[in-house]
Parts: sequence; structure tokens; C-alpha cells
Amino acid sequence: MADNFLEKHYEEYEARKAAYLRKKKHLPHTSHPIPERPEDEAL
Repeated sequence: MADNFLEKHYEEYEARKAAYLRKKKHLPHTSHPIPERPEDEAL
């Protein structure tokens, strides 16, 4: 009935995913400093 239906949709998904990842690489990174965790206060 639908020859290669899943294969076609998977290829389209892979193309969208690749485009998204390419675009994501060019976005500026915002760095938020990770607050240092205090020593275990229970000890």
C-alpha cells in the first residue's frame, strides 16, 4: 500500500534533525556560571 513510507519519513526526519543541529551550532552560547556547591554541611 505505502511503499517505503517509513523510510521516506525517516529520511525527512534525519534531514530536519541535521538542519536543526547545523543551526544550533551557530547560535551564540550564553554561559551561566554554575554556583559552587558548598561542602557537606552535615559533617
